[in-house]
Amino acid sequence: MTDTTRLCRTFQTAPAAVPKEDTAKYLASGLDAKGFEAPDWLVPDLEDGTAPEMKAEGLQNVVERVPGAEFPGEIWPRVEWSYEDSTLRETGRGQIGKLVASLGDEIDGVVVPKIGRLEDVERAAAVVAEAEATNGYDDGSIGLSVIVETGRARSDLREIARFGEQSRLTALIFGPVDYTAELGGRDLGDGRPRWDGLLETLSNEASAAGLLAIGGPFDDLFKTRAGLTYYNADEYADQAEHEARLGLDGSWSLYPKQTIQANTVHMPTPEELERDVGRIERFNEAKRAGTGAVTIDGQMVDEATFKNFRNTVTTVRAIHDTRPAQTGEYYDDDLLERALSLELSYAALG
Repeated sequence: MTDTTRLCRTFQTAPAAVPKEDTAKYLASGLDAKGFEAPDWLVPDLEDGTAPEMKAEGLQNVVERVPGAEFPGEIWPRVEWSYEDSTLRETGRGQIGKLVASLGDEIDGVVVPKIGRLEDVERAAAVVAEAEATNGYDDGSIGLSVIVETGRARSDLREIARFGEQSRLTALIFGPVDYTAELGGRDLGDGRPRWDGLLETLSNEASAAGLLAIGGPFDDLFKTRAGLTYYNADEYADQAEHEARLGLDGSWSLYPKQTIQANTVHMPTPEELERDVGRIERFNEAKRAGTGAVTIDGQMVDEATFKNFRNTVTTVRAIHDTRPAQTGEYYDDDLLERALSLELSYAALG
């Protein structure tokens, strides 16, 4: 996980338009979500989630519904784009232009799918910069996040991440469906490949460049057994927990129940918080007493060890900044207060 306190435990895509009486139904639902159903990033989807004949209406829905929504997280519309299709790139350029012109103060950035090599990411960044300049926004006001779902993007992943160190690039997101198809991967009856090597590299390169790393969607939403259809909670939780172990900052959500799970998986448990708050408290007491080497629970604590303890607390603080209702519900009041008031500088007490 990166050292940044910027949160994206949940990257929830919501179709911008669907063939219902209220075509913005799912977009509105995401914007109005409360508690653990509210994602850190809501992604109004103008790409695969919206049917081709409804793209224009979807864009208009986003322009009309986002202002005044009082959504506490970040909003990142996903536009159309493809490294191999100039027509789609022009469509994406138009969508980015309208989004920035209409919602420049309301959105945090745009998500660009199906990127190719580094030069394609640079091209997408230039389109965002052009929209900013045209509409009078400061350079870097509108972020860019990209979906890694092509062999070209995978091959240039380090260069793309390094570009992100000096640019508006914010997050690298995995797109397993298109990636599997492009590489000719097969479902042999037990699902698509997990692509663990790619996920580990994504986590590493994002961390090295100070970017966020987000896992791919889990679309096997429901199971049927003995005549009963039920939400597939176990398998999604397994995927999100696996991504957390690999150091990814968050998981892709397609459904409010997935959002609840991803928010929880990528949030320290009360037991973890109690453990690491207690360790830091004891470390601080030892340093105040002038102790040189400090041993906590039988473990010698150096700066690297201390950072691991601190990461737990800084994550909780970041969640509390934007989602105090979640931290208030999840943690005991006394424990939360201890976490919020704790001295977290390794050197300050030395």
